[in-house]
Amino acid sequence: MSVVAAPEFDLRLTLASGQVFHWEPDGDAWRGLIGGTVVRVEQRGAGLHVTPGCEDLAARYFALDHPLEAIYATFPSDAFSRAALDACRGLRIIRQPRWECLATFLTSSMKQMSHIRAMSLALRARFGEPVEGSAVASYPTPAAIAGAGEAALRACGLGFRAPHLRATARCVAEGGIDLEALAGRDTPAALAALCRLPGVGRKIANCVLLFGYERLDAVPVDVWIARVLRAMRGGGALAELEAFSREQFGSYAGYVQQYLFHHARVSRKLPAS
Repeated sequence: MSVVAAPEFDLRLTLASGQVFHWEPDGDAWRGLIGGTVVRVEQRGAGLHVTPGCEDLAARYFALDHPLEAIYATFPSDAFSRAALDACRGLRIIRQPRWECLATFLTSSMKQMSHIRAMSLALRARFGEPVEGSAVASYPTPAAIAGAGEAALRACGLGFRAPHLRATARCVAEGGIDLEALAGRDTPAALAALCRLPGVGRKIANCVLLFGYERLDAVPVDVWIARVLRAMRGGGALAELEAFSREQFGSYAGYVQQYLFHHARVSRKLPAS
């Protein structure tokens, strides 16, 4: 194993924070796929022990270059935000493959993390390609999902999400949207383009912008974050909560959101009104 410097990083916390759903414990380490590459990672203090040859891949994927101390300096000073920061230190926003990110969050609507994981693994097993050295298959390509029957997708637990995923996969596979080209567009334009895809609303689009395009000011407002923000703001519709987050949390609003989300979900607490 090769060692990568990983100060201010918590591997377990990052993998458990609702960003990705296919990593598996492997003794004291974790094994997963970054794209189509098998990577085994183990944290020992401020060092990340990584499969040889995958050092740069892992460092980029886990965003070890994000300036966490500078990000922490932007956190609000209220008691709940400080508690979230203390509880979640070392959690980093993972840089995810864009199609995988889009498809995963498209299937996550109104589901708990355990259900999202089960759907993701079922899709990989049925429609992905086997990867040598990995018990988990690669994430299915847009063409593989587009060519699947709706019944087969529903059999993976997708329910009403199946036609949305299939239609979006077809759009990507046939060139109706170029996910890589979106990286060169400004955030409002990229958000609007994503929201035109079947089944994609602002929450899913903001997830994709944050986790797939590294727009660290993007704020996905799900049920937990809506509860937190309404307690902070004193109510508000979803659009108002999204605007409030951008105004209050600034250019690293996505990081603040992720810490608030994870802390609220784990602690089952909300800010004092």
